[in-house]
Amino acid sequence: MSKHPVHAYGGLQAEAERERVLMEQLPQVRYLARRIHERLPRHVPLEALIHAGVVGLIDALGKFDQSKHVQFSSYAKFRIRGAILDSLRELDWSPRELRRKGRMVEETYGALSGKLGRAPNETEIAHELGIELRELQSLLAELDGLELGSLRVESPRDGKEEDLTDRVSGAPDETPFFFCLRSEMKHLLAQAIGELPEKEQRLLSLYYYEELTMKEVGEVLGIGESRVSQIHSLAMVRLRTRLTALLAGTSPAARAKAAGTL
Repeated sequence: MSKHPVHAYGGLQAEAERERVLMEQLPQVRYLARRIHERLPRHVPLEALIHAGVVGLIDALGKFDQSKHVQFSSYAKFRIRGAILDSLRELDWSPRELRRKGRMVEETYGALSGKLGRAPNETEIAHELGIELRELQSLLAELDGLELGSLRVESPRDGKEEDLTDRVSGAPDETPFFFCLRSEMKHLLAQAIGELPEKEQRLLSLYYYEELTMKEVGEVLGIGESRVSQIHSLAMVRLRTRLTALLAGTSPAARAKAAGTL
C-alpha cells in the first residue's frame, strides 16, 4: 500500500473525470455564491463571488482525499464557501465604521448580559446605546452581512479578535470542516444554539439546515425579509458571546452571565 493518500480527483485522475466532476459541482458554486450575495451590499458583484467559488472548487478537486471517507460534495462545499469568504476579506468590502458599530453592539450586549444576569432584549440594547429601537433594528440589518464569515472570538493570546477557524491547523484532517464535526465542538455549538430564544433557533434551522433564503425564511415565520436579517444578526451576537465564554474556559457563573441565558 502506498504511504501517500490517494486523492480521488488528484493528478493521477483522468482529465475527463476531473472535468465531469467540475461541471457536476458548478451548480453548487452558483448556489453558495447567491446565498452569500443576498446578504451583501449591491455594489459587490455576484460574478466575483462565483469566480472565487470556482477557484475553491478547483482547489478541492486537487486536495480531496478519498481515504477520509467524506463525500466530495460536502468537502467541496466547505472549500467553495471558504474561497468566497476569503475573497470578500481581501476586498475589504465592509465599511470600517460599520464594523466599529458592530463591535459596539456586541460589547453593549455583553455588558448588559453581565449586569442583568440574562439576555437583554432589543429595547434594552437600544436604550443602553442611546438610540431608538428602529435605529437599532436598522443597524442590525446592516450588520447582518458582517456575519458571513466564521464566528469571531477574542484570542486568549493577545485579546484581539480572530476567526474561530484560525485556531485550527491547516492539515487536511484538521481543517475547520473536520474540526466542526468533532463531538466537543458540536456539543458547544448545540449548547449555545439551544440557549437561544425559540424564534432564533427556528430561523437558524431554516436558514442553515434547510438552506432557505432569507425571503423564504420570512415567509415561513410570517415576517419580512429585513426582520429576518435583524433577528439573524442578533442571534449571531448571542452565539459569539456564549462561545467566547465557553472557549475561554470561564467559571460556570461567569459563563451564565456572558451568555445571559442560564
